[in-house]
Amino acid sequence: MQNFSKTSIVIVAGALLASVVLASEASTQDARPASAAEDALSRLPPGFLPRASLPDSLALLPPPPAKGSAAMRRDEEARREAARLRGTARWARASADAVLSFPQAAETFSCAMGMPVGAESTPRLYGLMGKMLIDVGLSTYGAKIRYQRTRPFVAHAGPTCSPGDEAALRTDGSYPSGHSAAGWGWGLVLAEVNPERADAILQRARDFGESRIVCNVHWRSDVDAGRVMAAATVARLHGDPAFRAELDAARAEVAAARAAGRGPTADCAAEAASLALP
Repeated sequence: MQNFSKTSIVIVAGALLASVVLASEASTQDARPASAAEDALSRLPPGFLPRASLPDSLALLPPPPAKGSAAMRRDEEARREAARLRGTARWARASADAVLSFPQAAETFSCAMGMPVGAESTPRLYGLMGKMLIDVGLSTYGAKIRYQRTRPFVAHAGPTCSPGDEAALRTDGSYPSGHSAAGWGWGLVLAEVNPERADAILQRARDFGESRIVCNVHWRSDVDAGRVMAAATVARLHGDPAFRAELDAARAEVAAARAAGRGPTADCAAEAASLALP
């Protein structure tokens, strides 16, 4: 595997967001949209998979819910329910979950893992999470660029829990959710390397996606579709020898950390309380 340095892993998520936003903007322009989008995406660091081997979100996902449909009514109901959480500890947790940059994104799973997750404590796992983020994130962008779905905070002129991201999000299609895909993809892999904590890990991965609804930046169907793309990408990753080698290394690293009795340093009681809010 290409080793991700501590510096490079920090910029992966930012590069991903910047490039795919450029690509989605280019897709709406008249002049050379395909070449502009391809150029933006080509500047990303490599993941495990060749771009041509990524799952096709246009083939795997239906179009987003149509106006007036039962699915759209479900989306609107979820948005209204989530609006009740604004200003609560769950809203604050959704704001923290909005951060895809490292080290914070990796540390998000420390409580669920029952151990610290970071560049120093679990370097092989940390690198694996960073590199697979490229594959999982890019798997969503066929549908994102094609449908350019309007996000709920734009459709309803409401607040979000991450106002600093709003300018970029306005031009980045809502369907499917890249954050939900990232969280669920990480959850599937972390549950595999730490099976004793699988339920807690997958619950946290689920809540990571739900945070996008709480944050008012995604519809429920966006989050559901993101999980589909995560599962499809992780399935593809298991066919890649380099990924499997890193998965084995991460599994051994996690087993050693568990045997050493290393516990998380985060306030896990506060995290659990925030996520327990209805």
